[in-house]
Amino acid sequence: MTVTTTSPVFVTARYGGPEHQELTERPVPEPRPGEVLIEVRAAGVNPADVKRREGAFGTSTPMPMPMGLEASGVVVALGEGVTALAVGEEVLGAPARGQGAFASHTVLRAAEAVRKPQEISFVDAATLPVAGTTAYDLTHQVEIEAGQSLLVLGAGGGVGRMVLQIAAVHGFAAVGVASAAKRELIEETGAAFVAAGPGAAEAVRDLLPDGADLLVDLVGGEPLRALAPLVKDPAHLVSAADAATATELGGAGRERSEGVLEKIVGVVEAGLVDPHVLETYPLARAAEAIARVEQGHLGGKIVIVP
Repeated sequence: MTVTTTSPVFVTARYGGPEHQELTERPVPEPRPGEVLIEVRAAGVNPADVKRREGAFGTSTPMPMPMGLEASGVVVALGEGVTALAVGEEVLGAPARGQGAFASHTVLRAAEAVRKPQEISFVDAATLPVAGTTAYDLTHQVEIEAGQSLLVLGAGGGVGRMVLQIAAVHGFAAVGVASAAKRELIEETGAAFVAAGPGAAEAVRDLLPDGADLLVDLVGGEPLRALAPLVKDPAHLVSAADAATATELGGAGRERSEGVLEKIVGVVEAGLVDPHVLETYPLARAAEAIARVEQGHLGGKIVIVP
């Protein structure tokens, strides 16, 4: 029997552009107290991976920096003190600091890992720790009731589509703003579609003459400023893309709620939300997967399958 002592991992050798990315080898990580080692079965790719590589979240992580922020897999080793999980269990979660998800093996914090139901594939599960939890938080941070209106800026992406699906579950009257190419994806969720651009505010006003009860922003910047006046109460503006501008306008950035991963897993398990994975890439082509996300204009999720 061959014992694996090293495993592939996709890293960036320095902060900046994609030219610093590479697939390399590292010793198989050892779980510390409170952690579990998993054999990665799938890892979601997010715009946040690009921002992290560019140093937008700080530049204190030692290089080379393993990439990837969400993973699903099978537990293969337990750190000291872990009793709630067992070897062989299927789980999903965010890698422990410095570990990365774009790898054949990574480490999760046991207390934050969630068991993967059999009804959810590894590929779909790998989209939930980042994108899924974001969508759930954005639709629950400000409580509105069935029949009230939800306006989503940047509704055509993976998170936006899940936001609209959650809106449908709650019976919100949803309006999604996105590029013209995303019209069908948005209308499939039951939401009304508005094309992004200079005339978006007027088109939204025609659909919601009294204004929106909740504005969820996934774009930020000037598009957010243009639509912000349409929300009835500025405090009901929530942004996952531009917390500074949202706060300036009277709203807030996304607030992470307790137990959110387990909650969105339950929603997906019930068949109420589909992460809508567009493409999968092998780990050897991780650079292509990241480039696909970096190009934007996606209508769903990209996943790496080691």
